[in-house]
Amino acid sequence: DLQLVESGGGSVQAGGSLRLSCTASGGTFDDSEMGWYRQTTAGGDWLELVATIATDGTTAYADSVKGRFTVSRVNAPNTLYLQMNTLKLEDTAVYFCAAGDDFPTRVPSTRVATQFFDHWGQGTQVTVSS
Repeated sequence: DLQLVESGGGSVQAGGSLRLSCTASGGTFDDSEMGWYRQTTAGGDWLELVATIATDGTTAYADSVKGRFTVSRVNAPNTLYLQMNTLKLEDTAVYFCAAGDDFPTRVPSTRVATQFFDHWGQGTQVTVSS
């Protein structure tokens, strides 16, 4: 069964950059639309959509990250990336990757996410400090 594993999180000062990775194991996501969500402390259990990328490479971003974040994917090996530049304090969150057909702007919780999406990762923490 396909599993998604995020990595690349960490602590960074405001204005800095990080690149998150989401690697597939036990299968591929060549035929899947992929996305990144994040869960902030302020948002409680809610997850907000950060970015998506379709199989043809078409991308979409939340307004809050547009112009700062870039989502990309490679199929060999199956890896999804999220390049995050000019990080802000409010970008502090746990970031999750997902594979599926539909990407709502918000998802109530990770429990719901694991049921809704075809595949869902375990998350990686990003902490931005001043």
